[in-house]
Amino acid sequence: MNCNTPTDIVFSFTGFALRGGSTGQHQDGWGIAFFEGAGVRHLVDHQAAIHSPLAELIKKHPIKSENVVAHIRKATQGRIALENCHPFVRECWGKNWVFAHNGDVPDFKPDLTGQYLPIGNTDSERAFCFILQEFRHRFGTQVPTLAALAQALKELCHHIAGYGTFNMMLSNGEALFVHCSTELHYLIRQHPFNTAHLSDEDISVDFAAVTTPEDRVAVIATEPLTNNETWTAFSKGDLKVFVEGTCLIDLPG
Repeated sequence: MNCNTPTDIVFSFTGFALRGGSTGQHQDGWGIAFFEGAGVRHLVDHQAAIHSPLAELIKKHPIKSENVVAHIRKATQGRIALENCHPFVRECWGKNWVFAHNGDVPDFKPDLTGQYLPIGNTDSERAFCFILQEFRHRFGTQVPTLAALAQALKELCHHIAGYGTFNMMLSNGEALFVHCSTELHYLIRQHPFNTAHLSDEDISVDFAAVTTPEDRVAVIATEPLTNNETWTAFSKGDLKVFVEGTCLIDLPG
């Protein structure tokens, strides 16, 4: 989720978490990261989301953020363990960066120089370390413009996707970068707001009653989380950058 004012993700997460072992098969752990200023609230659990007390905490206690990255895991590389749960967090240019990957790139084994090394043993964390390593290699200590960063990331994602499936989300708390390898969808909620109904559970929210006309929220998911809103499918190879609830940069595949 990416938005222009701190917003909670309770509604979307309620449907999303059901896919972690109930309406979906991604039951090998889950995680979520909320940006708050320069900090990140980062929760991961190796239990399936539908059985996790931490997931229940997120549903019942709204945490507001302008950028949120959540992930439910179906293990393809690496054992079921806390260190292998997404999203992963690392520092780059004095900021927290949060990364989550949906897919499988088992043969992607880049040379990592040591600045960024995986803690677990997933292909996903290796790819994240590689991306940040390449950022530092290409730009050094000079923080690049958003456009330059997006272009570099698109090239890196295209390279990694050559090894398999690489749908990913990456955020530094200011922007949300999203790359589609096979399947992703997004929607932007803004005035005039309507009532939304979850696809995975019989729950609805009238957003007109809980928002202001200035609010704008972008929600990105593998498959649409609601069944009465218009979701837009990414094309394969797309890289989109969301800032303040809108798609600011769109680099087609």
